[in-house]
Amino acid sequence: MTVEPLLPVELGQGKIRYAQGVKAGRWVFVTGCMAQNFADGIAPGVIAQPLPHGGLPKREKEAGLIFDHIARVLSEGGTDLSNLVRTDQYYTTVEAVPPYQAVRRRTLGQLIPPSTSIAMQRFVLPDADMNLQAIAIVPEDGFQVDHLHHRTIQSRPTSGYSPALTAGDFVFLPGSTTMAMVDEPSINGVAAAARMPEGMQWGGQPIKLETEFIVTERIAPSLELAGSRLEDVVKAQIYLTDPNDYSAFNEAWARHFGEDGPALSVIPCIERGLAVIDGKIEINILALKSNGATKKQHIDAGIVPGFRHQPQAVKAGDMLFLSGLMAIDENGLKANARPDPHQPWFGSSAAAQAEIIIDHASRLCEAAGTSIANAVRIQQFHTDMSEFYPVYKAWERTLDGAPVPFAAVEIPSPLPVPGATLLMDIWVYCP
Repeated sequence: MTVEPLLPVELGQGKIRYAQGVKAGRWVFVTGCMAQNFADGIAPGVIAQPLPHGGLPKREKEAGLIFDHIARVLSEGGTDLSNLVRTDQYYTTVEAVPPYQAVRRRTLGQLIPPSTSIAMQRFVLPDADMNLQAIAIVPEDGFQVDHLHHRTIQSRPTSGYSPALTAGDFVFLPGSTTMAMVDEPSINGVAAAARMPEGMQWGGQPIKLETEFIVTERIAPSLELAGSRLEDVVKAQIYLTDPNDYSAFNEAWARHFGEDGPALSVIPCIERGLAVIDGKIEINILALKSNGATKKQHIDAGIVPGFRHQPQAVKAGDMLFLSGLMAIDENGLKANARPDPHQPWFGSSAAAQAEIIIDHASRLCEAAGTSIANAVRIQQFHTDMSEFYPVYKAWERTLDGAPVPFAAVEIPSPLPVPGATLLMDIWVYCP
């Protein structure tokens, strides 16, 4: 193990050992950060139950405490908020986004990194409306934060994040949707070029039109701004509001990336869970500079992917990015992870799924020359949050009781493979 857990704490009667952050060489990762006090769940001062409206609104207090936690983790890792390179925000309601963004603007000013905001169902703390993950760097010569700006490629003023950011050879882009820019023709907020003509019932598949538009009109120009291209993308997360779109999305995606594309995680979110109310998809990516010294390498450990053309994992410099993992083989959900309908309570499908996923991740780590003990970012997407504890126990056994850098988010079902209730997105340090 070459990573350092930051500010580990023990949570709840189950004695969950949680790493608030991880330092790995020149990187610092903040894990599933919520406005908790690590003893009572969400801090009582955030909820303020006796006088809930006697101070700042609950969600502004929530965001403020989250940024306090992040600042402490970064300080422990030898860096600060000015060196953030990416944030991922999950919410239980889109109504939590404006107060969060207002606090973020006050806290970060003009240094808001590329960001993704998605509405999901719930988190491991019932009173939480926000769950944040963040990535920062410890700057050194040739590895410093550079916010890039462009007149036509920019976020809305309320969001304020940079349209692209570089750190050394790494390029970070924000979550991209079909939201119309200021001067673009639009249909209910969606760029008209990403939609079928108004009033038409056919003339293309909506998810394919949106995917094509985001890749060619949002991602490709932003990459060009940073000296990168589509073939340099090493990691992508896709959020879909309609699970019926899994295959059609992948078909459109593969036309641009094929089997040489990035590690890929496709994650369902709630209906109308994106910034643009009628949007069907959001995509965030991490890439490399085309002319940089860091190159991407595909890793093959014989793991069956959930999608056609999906790479198993991609190594880029000192980081290994795994595609979204489910407990599957060529026959779908693995047999030992399927509940026995005649004896449904004599085992735990969630525990079995976690063991299989961690085994697959470990094999990919070994093939890349690292260890699962060097995991720095573990995003657990559950279709039922009550399955969190057996999944945590699988990590506890694997990591010999070391603090786990997890973020647990409940998503709507179904996942792409019938019977699967757990999807993991894992990043691993490769020293």
